[in-house]
Amino acid sequence: MAENAKAVIQLSLMVVMSALVAVGTLLIRIPNPMGGYFNVGDVMIFVAALTFNPSIGGIAGGLGSSLADFIGGYPVFVIPTLFIKGLEGFIASLVKDRKSVFRDVLAVVVAGCAMVLGYFLVELFAIPGFGLGGALAEVPGNIAQITIGGLVGIPIALVLRRRLPEILRQ
Repeated sequence: MAENAKAVIQLSLMVVMSALVAVGTLLIRIPNPMGGYFNVGDVMIFVAALTFNPSIGGIAGGLGSSLADFIGGYPVFVIPTLFIKGLEGFIASLVKDRKSVFRDVLAVVVAGCAMVLGYFLVELFAIPGFGLGGALAEVPGNIAQITIGGLVGIPIALVLRRRLPEILRQ
C-alpha cells in the first residue's frame, strides 16, 4: 500500500478515536468536590491504545480528553490533560504486544499509574486551591477511571484486534 494511503488511514484513525475519547469523556461526568470530574473516557483511550499504534493512542488520549475538558467547562485542565492523557495512551500502546491479555492488563496498570501520578503532581503544584489534601482526594477517582477503562476497554480492544484488517492495526 502506498505511504500516502497509510498516512491518510492513520490520520483518520487519530481523528475518529479522538472524537470517541471526547464523547466518552463527556458522556458520563460526575463532578467531585475538588473541581475535577469522574468520567469513562479512559475506556476509549485504552481501546485506541490497545488496538492501534502509540501515535493513535497518544493523540486520541491527549486531544480527545483535552477537547472534552475545554467543551465541558474545565479550562484549567485542558493543557495538563493534553499531556497526561496523551502520555497515558502512548504508554499503554507501547507496553501492549497484541498477543497477551497479561500485557494488556500491564499496559493499563503502567499507563494508569502515569495518569494518576500526572494529575496528582499537576493538582499539587500547578492548580491553585488543591494542595496536598485536594490532590490526594482526586487519586481514588482517577484509580476508578483506570479500573473501569481497563475492564471495559481491554475486551473491546481484543475483539477489534481480531476483527479489523491488519492495515488498520499498524
